[in-house]
Amino acid sequence: MSFIQRGYLEEDELPPKPSEERLKKRNVAYIECPQEIPCSPCVESCKYDAIEMKNINDTPKVDYEKCTGCMRCIKVCPGLAIFMLRLRNGRGYVTIAYEFLPTPKKGDTVTLLNRRGEVVGEGVVTWVLPPERNEKTALVTVEVDPALIYEVRAIKVNV
Repeated sequence: MSFIQRGYLEEDELPPKPSEERLKKRNVAYIECPQEIPCSPCVESCKYDAIEMKNINDTPKVDYEKCTGCMRCIKVCPGLAIFMLRLRNGRGYVTIAYEFLPTPKKGDTVTLLNRRGEVVGEGVVTWVLPPERNEKTALVTVEVDPALIYEVRAIKVNV
């Protein structure tokens, strides 16, 4: 069964991961975009040539050493397929695009969900770019167990 039929990626379908050393330096873009469709805003937005595609229908590849974690790519991805990852002081941080209401606030505790929509834990919101400042899509950074940075792909606001 393919990701299109399942609706989510399995571990063996994910792109290569950045090194732990790289994750400790600063944010890095991690793109989970497996579908070969004509879409390239992430490539066009990157001022550092850290994202490349062989052609408009190819899937984007990130050069983790060139990526500065500037977040331009996550702001423009129409598929919400880009995540910013970081390890700092023994904690993990995942930034996701969030299009639901209510928009969480810094300090909120949220439910963490994996690619299948299953609960994997709780996290604390550490940063929010409100939707009115990013084409109606909020960006939310959550602090998580570092072992979960490749698992957490959505959040549920606890109201």
